[in-house]
Amino acid sequence: MRAVISVIGKDKKGIIAKVSNCLYGVNANIEDISQTIMGELFTMIMMVDLKESSADISQLNDLLQQIALEMKVEIRVRNEEIFTIMHKI
Repeated sequence: MRAVISVIGKDKKGIIAKVSNCLYGVNANIEDISQTIMGELFTMIMMVDLKESSADISQLNDLLQQIALEMKVEIRVRNEEIFTIMHKI
């Protein structure tokens, strides 16, 4: 199973480090990452493989929401299958 994680918020140090450290902590693998700064706005999208993860998507979301609160950013975690199904319709 794979997840798409998006992060949006005011740019500050440590966002990538905290999110990637959380993923490492649950043995999730970052397969692809794209990030950019638009003015003062930080945006990042990650494709993450959860096949060997110790956390399911709900647990991962809970962990990342703690980071979102701490860093004052918005983090969304979605099952990749949602995007696949949307494009088949």
